[in-house]
Amino acid sequence: MSAIESVLVENRVFPPSEATVKAARIGGMPAYQALCDEAEKDFQGFWSKRAKENLVWAKPFTQVLDESNKPFYRWFADGELNASANCLDRHIGTPTENKTAIIFEADGGEVTKVTFKELLARVSQFANGLKAHGIKKGDRVLIYMPMTVEGVIAMQACARIGATHSVVFGGFSAKAVQERIADAGAVAVITANYQMRGGKELPLKAIVDEGIAMGGCESVKNVFVYERSKTACNMVAGRDKTFSQLEAGQSTECAPEIVNAEHPLFILYTSGSTGKPKGVQHSTGGYLLWAKMTMDWTFDLKDSDVFWCTADIGWITGHTYVAYGPLAAGATQIIFEGVPTYPDAGRFWQMIERHKCTIFYTAPTAIRSLIKASETNEKVHPKNWDLTSLRIMGSVGEPINPEAWMWYYKHVGGERCPIVDTFWQTETGGHMITPLPGATPLVP
Repeated sequence: MSAIESVLVENRVFPPSEATVKAARIGGMPAYQALCDEAEKDFQGFWSKRAKENLVWAKPFTQVLDESNKPFYRWFADGELNASANCLDRHIGTPTENKTAIIFEADGGEVTKVTFKELLARVSQFANGLKAHGIKKGDRVLIYMPMTVEGVIAMQACARIGATHSVVFGGFSAKAVQERIADAGAVAVITANYQMRGGKELPLKAIVDEGIAMGGCESVKNVFVYERSKTACNMVAGRDKTFSQLEAGQSTECAPEIVNAEHPLFILYTSGSTGKPKGVQHSTGGYLLWAKMTMDWTFDLKDSDVFWCTADIGWITGHTYVAYGPLAAGATQIIFEGVPTYPDAGRFWQMIERHKCTIFYTAPTAIRSLIKASETNEKVHPKNWDLTSLRIMGSVGEPINPEAWMWYYKHVGGERCPIVDTFWQTETGGHMITPLPGATPLVP
């Protein structure tokens, strides 16, 4: 019987180590309780303080919570800001500007690094290209991209000009693309000719074309295509442009469009497994505040950390803990293209060793598949790599079973890394229930 099939009765409790408690942002249960007491005593004052500490406001808010139209609560509603400025511009003129923002590892293993300063220039150039094509504040833009730096740039560029993005996971069908374009009234689509997964080229642009051809997509005036592969794809004259054409002659400086705190930052659709996909809309201020705070609290983020969330940008996890949270927090993060089992099932462990990853955040499904792989092939077991850089590990997307938790804790974290098992959903935009690594005793 394999480790995952066996039924583990696990009732041990793993308290955080003294060293973890001492070094943590929230160290020990008394520190956590003090935060709870502060929020309980004056929750509006609590959130006002955090919003002022964690976000850069172009126009400071005077009202924290507007409850005049329950249940449509409005947070910081008279305040103004820009999400992209809070992820990029805020770091310019500080030591963070030359810090690596993204370590990108492609499907074939090639590594590219981008600093915060370089990322701002690229986002600004892309944003200027969008503006030159008439895309403006309030427009909706559909993004159907592979896991690359360009995917994050597309999201940040939309936020920069006040356009509301709607990202569709690159594994979804033409019908899913068509439904989301039609429902959102998207004026443009940002995609790639192909995506690379497991050494194979998989079409994206062809699926966009198929979706648009299904009808109801008359709102789309432009399709912008990232040439991820050298293989040509169909380009519709007058409508389609490559990223190179979009960015040609555009300045690398673009003033961020200041928006209201309640301005829609993005729409992300539920999968549609129980009926028509439902668009979940997140506003700029409240969403970004929680993304930044959960980076600090759940992952106990330090300036020296190398953070890696393995989620695709097509999911809410990839929005909050790839495209927005790490950048707002000034963290160096890893982005990977492809699958955890290519070229073999040791890829995650090899990447942790190579990039000195300190915080690793992945899904139980991935962990269970890697347990299975290591049972049948000892060469891909985590013990073959140096994972001592890790200090915090996370779990997301579904409940983690005790067997997988214990294997993860022992073989990946070396029995020294707290596991933050996070519960949340598309609708909440960030963690709702989670251990805090320096405070919560852990139960598998």
